[in-house]
Parts: sequence; C-alpha cells; structure tokens
Amino acid sequence: MADIIQLLPDHVANQIAAGEVVQRPASVVKELLENAIDAEASTIKLIIKDAGKTLIQVIDNGKGMSNTDARLSFERHATSKIKCADDLFQLHTKGFRGEALASIAAIAHVELKTKQEEDEVGCALVIEGSDVISQEVVVTPKGTSVSVKNLFYNIPARRNFLKSNTVELRHVIDEFQRVALAHPNITFAFYNNGNETFNLPVSNYRQRIVNIFGNKTNEKLVPVEEDTEVLKISGFVGKPEFAKKSRGEQYFFVNNRFIKSAYLNHAISSAFDGLLKSGTHPSYFLNLTVNPQTIDINIHPTKTEIKFDDEHTLYALLRAAVKHSLGQFNIAPVLDFDRDASLDTPYNISQSATVSAPTIEVDRSFNPFQDETSSRPRSTTYKKEPAASWEGLYVGLESKGTQTQDDFSEVHFESEESELVIFKDHNALEQVHTTYQISNKYIVSAIKSGMLVIDQHRAHQRILYEDFLQNITVKDAVSQQLLFPLQLHFSPQEVAVIEQLKEDLEHTGFVFSNLVDETVEITGVPVGVPDSEVSIILEQLISDIENEVPDSNFSAADLLAKSMAKSLAIKTGQSLEKEEQEHLVNKLFACKEPNVSPSNRMTFITMSVDELDKKFI
Repeated sequence: MADIIQLLPDHVANQIAAGEVVQRPASVVKELLENAIDAEASTIKLIIKDAGKTLIQVIDNGKGMSNTDARLSFERHATSKIKCADDLFQLHTKGFRGEALASIAAIAHVELKTKQEEDEVGCALVIEGSDVISQEVVVTPKGTSVSVKNLFYNIPARRNFLKSNTVELRHVIDEFQRVALAHPNITFAFYNNGNETFNLPVSNYRQRIVNIFGNKTNEKLVPVEEDTEVLKISGFVGKPEFAKKSRGEQYFFVNNRFIKSAYLNHAISSAFDGLLKSGTHPSYFLNLTVNPQTIDINIHPTKTEIKFDDEHTLYALLRAAVKHSLGQFNIAPVLDFDRDASLDTPYNISQSATVSAPTIEVDRSFNPFQDETSSRPRSTTYKKEPAASWEGLYVGLESKGTQTQDDFSEVHFESEESELVIFKDHNALEQVHTTYQISNKYIVSAIKSGMLVIDQHRAHQRILYEDFLQNITVKDAVSQQLLFPLQLHFSPQEVAVIEQLKEDLEHTGFVFSNLVDETVEITGVPVGVPDSEVSIILEQLISDIENEVPDSNFSAADLLAKSMAKSLAIKTGQSLEKEEQEHLVNKLFACKEPNVSPSNRMTFITMSVDELDKKFI
C-alpha cells in the first residue's frame, strides 16, 4: 500500500497558521500594534482604509530592524522574545510566537520599511503570499512602517466571510482602544479613510480613558487601588447609575495585556450586587499586575485568555477592592425621602430657652342635642352663627298637601339596580372574559380547538417590529415634538453610528436638531415613546449595530426596527388590563408573521382539548 501521509508545502502551512492568528482585519491591527510597542516606540500611527480590507498601515518610531532581521521576521517561528521553553513563563513583551508576520504575509500584500537609529539608510521589503518580491535599500525615518494590503486576496472564501465595513471597523476600533488603554505613556493616532478618528497624547490613565470614551466619562469613574504581595490592582470602575445594557466598556489588563475572563468579570458583578438595575452591566478599566511565573498566556492563539495559578485568591482580592472603593466614595443604595426643611431644629436657638406646653380649652357645657338658640356659656374666643333648628326643615311641607306626595312619587334614582347573579349564561361569560393573564407573562385565550397561550413580550416585539419596518419603508411615521429638547451624551464613535442611521431613525419618528462631537440633541420622538426611554433605545441600537453580524445584503432598517421593538416591547412582569390583552391578541394575528418574534422565537403555543384531556387521565 502506498504511503498517504506527506508534508504540507510551506505556503499551505502558513495559510493554515494564518487562520489561527488572522481571523479578520482587527487581528492584523492587534499584531502590528503590539510589535510596535515591543519595539519601544513612543509614537504609533494606525491608518485604515475600507475597514482594513484594502489597507492596514502601522507606523512607529521604535528602534527598527537590520536588513537581516527584517528578512527573518517573516519566517515562521522566528522571534527575538524567547530562546527556550522556560522563557514562556517570564514574558514581559506582547508577541513571542514568531507567527504573526509570517501568517499575515501568507494572505496579503505586505510592504515593510524599517531603519535603525545608527544606520544611514533603511530596508524596504515587499512580500506577496509568502513570496519575497523585492528587498531594497531605501531612505526612511527611524522606526518601522508595515503596510498590509488586500487582505485574504488569495483566499476568496475567507474574504467572503468578512462582515460589512461597519462591523469590521468596530472590531478594529476595539483592538485599537484595548492597546491604547494599556499604554497611556505612548502617543497613538488613528486615521480611517483619511479622517482622524483618534489622537491620543501621552497622559495618565484617567485622561486616556476620557480621551477615548468622551469627556462625560470623567464624572462616571471611581478609582480602585490595591497593592498586595499576590496582586496589584489599579484603575477605575463606573458608577452604578451609569451602568449600560451592553458589556462594551469592560476592560481587564494583566501585565499590560488585554484579557477576557468570565471568572474575574463575575467578581466585579458580585461587588456591584444590589447597586445595579436589572439587565445592566458595570463599566470597569482595571490593570492587574501579577508575577509572570503565576500565569500562562500561551493557551489561546489570540492570547486574550490567560490561565492563572490561583484564581480564587485573585477573585477575592478583586471583589474586595472594588467593594471597598464603592463604599469609600459613598456609592451605596440610599433611601431618599422628601424632607421638610421647616421641621429642622434651628441652630441659633438658645440652650436656656424654655418651651411652654400648649394649653387646651374644652367646652364642657357643650351638648350637641341642645337647641342652638338656647343661651349657654362659651369658652372659645370665636362666635358661631346659630344654625336653624331641625324643625325648620319641614316648614312649608304641610301647606303643599297632596302635591308633595305626587312629586316624591315621580323621583327617579340615578343609580341602577344591582343584581347579584351567581350563574350567568355561558356565551355571555365568554364575551366578557376572552383573555386571561398568567404571572404577568402569558396571555391565555380560548379558541375552538382548545387554548392559546401567548408570550406577551415576544408578541409585542413582533407587532412593533412590523410597525417600525413599515414606517421606515413608507417614510410616513408620526413624530411627537418635545417641549424641551433632549440632550444625550455619547462617545464620538457612538455618535458616528447614530449619524449613519440618522435618516432611518427620522423615518421612525425621531427628529434630530444637532449631532456634534459627543452630544445628540433630539426635538421629536416617535409617538408613544416616553422621553426616559430614548437614551435606552439609542444605547440598545448602538450595541446591536456594533455586535450584530450583518452580511452584504444586510438591511440597516431591519436591524433598526428589531432594536427599537426589543427596547419598547411590553416587558415580562407588566400587568395588562383586559382591553390591552385583547388588543395585543388582535394586533398579533393581524401581523404578516405572527408565529415568531423578530429574533425567530415562538410567540404563542396552542393546546387542543385532546391534549388537555390527557392531562387528567
């Protein structure tokens, strides 16, 4: 039998490795930025075109590379960071595997320009699909410039799996923010399609957070500081009242490396226990410094997951530190009663002043059955006019004779007679009570074949979704004007998302008067939307836009309708009147697709009489 196992060609092996390292343009951004930091750069510039699909360029003023190093840097497993296996547990740098540049060069067109400070000229290297096209001497400033063009040009299937530019750009910005937050001592600049998106000068950690997420973030931050032998914690957590429905602003950095850890995230959530509204998540920007020997960062290709030597101790320390900070800055639930300032004791009252007890005078001779006209002593200081005696009520009745009787016989009562009936006609009972609400969650209605059970939240989502989608399509939504304009504050990136969706939002009933930097001013909202819900709707919308995975045929109007329906739908636990229940049922079955919610979940189930009969067997 012939041998069937063979070695893979280098270009195929590189493409397979690239699948682990490079998943999307954001992966390239992360690797190149980390290389620039390891090169001890003080200024790093990121240039993006078409969300990284056309161009990703990182320019730094680091120490650069020699001609030999520039060539070797694109070989697999070539690195200057480690020399033996023990070095994996003494890592103080970002990259260490030696796979990043080789993987990127296997699936893109790469141009590298680099020069060391002591050299007069630098080196220019051009690689396409792992093949070195040219290596020349070039005049270039100190540092390194890496340009990655036409990502996945030789793997069309992988390129087709990329999402829309909006989604891919969101991932690129996320990676940029993670690296910039971890290194406030480095100047960062970010240019997207020729426009400056970020310009972050050297600053302290708090100012770096404010520069990235907007000026309004400053008032939301609570500092966290803790220093122990095992763990050093520094950074900030957000105040509970500014918690968001999304998990966007949650950052853990271990030894200046961004990580994801559901276990440590639970420690933060438990520290906020009792302070957050249901369905909201706290913001945090925390730096954890531990001994490199106590962690293993070589367990995931993207190095965003870390294995800790003693997670339980870190959990307890982190939770205690956050709770201490929240308590130290008086972030605690309070009972806020309306207080009457007039009841406060004045401070200028004399200590020697005597307070006299009030005197009470009682008229012991008062008799309610005594004729008011009779004279009796009064001890009160005011006089009261004597009321007519009870006999005066009947004066004049005798003179009218039988006419009075006739008048009283024609008196009609306004109140109708109430009749207590225990058993009513069955048909009449069905007409009065057609629906019932169970646990403020389900609406039950009788049908000919048995019983109908409707999930009120999902059903209302379907109704609102089709209404909003029709309004956006037909562009005839009705808007209610606000007496006072509503000013909302978002980060520059969130305002950019709203600006992209402005036209569709206006078709649903929103009226925007101003969109500048970090402020959104709204003068009109869709009919039926309360002012307090506007901020929640826009936050949910931004989160959905950033986290959804739309394809090339994706409709922004569809996602907008889904997001608004999800925010405004009747929530589970809300009690509904009979008329509201019946209206919800009627509107649901007037929809084009009443069976499922916008997220393709069942809105109702039916139980036949036979199924009910089986329950009683």
